[in-house]
Amino acid sequence: MSNRSSLYRTYLGAFGGLILRDFRVLRREIGPFLIRTIMNPLLFLFVFTYIFPRIGQGAMMSGAAAGAAAATASHPAISFGTVLLPGLMAVAIMFSGIAAVALPLATEFGITREIEDRVMCPLPVPLVAIEKVCFSALQSIVAACAVFPLAYYIPSSPVAVHVTNWFFLAAVMLLAGLVSGVLGLAIGTSVEPRQIGLIFSIVVIPITFLGCVYYPWAALYKIRWLQMLVLANPIVYMSEGLRAALTPSLPHMPAWLILLALTLSMALLGAFGIRGFLRRVQS
Repeated sequence: MSNRSSLYRTYLGAFGGLILRDFRVLRREIGPFLIRTIMNPLLFLFVFTYIFPRIGQGAMMSGAAAGAAAATASHPAISFGTVLLPGLMAVAIMFSGIAAVALPLATEFGITREIEDRVMCPLPVPLVAIEKVCFSALQSIVAACAVFPLAYYIPSSPVAVHVTNWFFLAAVMLLAGLVSGVLGLAIGTSVEPRQIGLIFSIVVIPITFLGCVYYPWAALYKIRWLQMLVLANPIVYMSEGLRAALTPSLPHMPAWLILLALTLSMALLGAFGIRGFLRRVQS
């Protein structure tokens, strides 16, 4: 029993050591991390929720938001910024999680072979992969929090945010961060390093635009086949979960369905990613 406890303490210490190592690297690169996180939502918000309304092009956006809100029930006029806030936070989580795992893996399995140093630490190899996912989830949550003030203050029309269940919000952000991390693990271990850029073009960008980021899922009821198709997209549940937590006045999926879908996505992508990680390490 004491030997097992000692072994667990060794694992915990090694796991924490990897986390601290990654924090130290992130601290040295905090500038590029913040720029990468903020630039896309900053430009999108500035153009579509600040410039467009100021030059008289905001009617289309507010009409789209109001139409989305009326998809399932009657709601007062809702600004496009309110619709956009949860979606942009979901995008930040997704991109940050993928970039924090897939891009470093491309380097570690490629030129630097740094992965050999990592797997030599006193940890089972699957836990090395899980550490990467956990650290990427922390980065994703920070990225989402960095986007929040931008989406709240830049739009010219007020953004209506009302959190009724903080536990649900925390659960959605944690699960969303883990899902983005295991998706990055799956991509980073199944794609050759030189093809990572191509994957972002043909996979990451499409799932973002079809992830209910710029509109609620309920607004797709007029395109029924697409509404059903996007249910295979994990970012849909991130957007809908944050929408349910932050802007409950908008239509959204049931909370239990969101949590179930995120948990299943994490389990399936995690199993695929860890299997790919083991294969790449052993080869």
